[in-house]
Amino acid sequence: MGYTVGQVAAVAGVTVRTLHHYDKAGLLAPGDRSPAGYRRYTDADLARLQQILFYRELGFSLDEIAEILADPQANALDHLRARQRQLTQEISRLQRLTEVAERAIEVQRTGVVLTPEERFEAFGEITFDLSYAVDAQRKWGDSKGHREAMARAGTHSKEDWRRLMAEAAAWRTDLLSAFDDGEPADGERAMDIAESHRLHLTRWFVPCPPAMHRRIANDITADPRAFALFVPPSQQRPGLAAYLGRALHANAARHVGAACAPTDPPQSRKR
Repeated sequence: MGYTVGQVAAVAGVTVRTLHHYDKAGLLAPGDRSPAGYRRYTDADLARLQQILFYRELGFSLDEIAEILADPQANALDHLRARQRQLTQEISRLQRLTEVAERAIEVQRTGVVLTPEERFEAFGEITFDLSYAVDAQRKWGDSKGHREAMARAGTHSKEDWRRLMAEAAAWRTDLLSAFDDGEPADGERAMDIAESHRLHLTRWFVPCPPAMHRRIANDITADPRAFALFVPPSQQRPGLAAYLGRALHANAARHVGAACAPTDPPQSRKR
């Protein structure tokens, strides 16, 4: 007897077009014919269709499904395990994106909405790359410091942002002056500029100990999007990102060294 393409489509919850596509792809061809010569699906075909739809639901491509079904002795377990790993990674990625969206919602709820004019007045050429925000959330979203910094940013008023960015602009002027003057990155002047940057982050976002400042230095050096948060492209110079990174590292080492140094010379200590 067999089943018509319309009957199979209704039972399986797919379209007739989908079944024709599976047929043309060589994945599922009707295995029987009616007395009048019309092609019909058999019970075995329905069982194969069930397998196809199962793998499709898991996200396998038609080529992958054909490979799995081609050899009756093939071990589908390896394919399923690989797909499970992919799905787990995708779930993690979507969860991180959800967290980024939640952070954006929190900022919007503060009511600090800037017009384009106000945004340019406050931020000037500094722009925040959304792709960098997503990557930053992936890298540091689980850290307490990152969460606190995002939460603190969401509380800033329009006036806060104006003051913050004015302070950052003055800092950039000092940085560019030291770089153009050929000051060494590990010299006193450059390290003081790095320290000013660390205190700026502490004042406006979250306490920034030397270890955190080192991580920021690495990010500035490795990712142009991170560097652009501090120095807009129009003010950048070749080698400036690496220079700033070295200065931040040198200042962090200076703080660590000061913390480890004895408070009194050995000969002056009381016995």
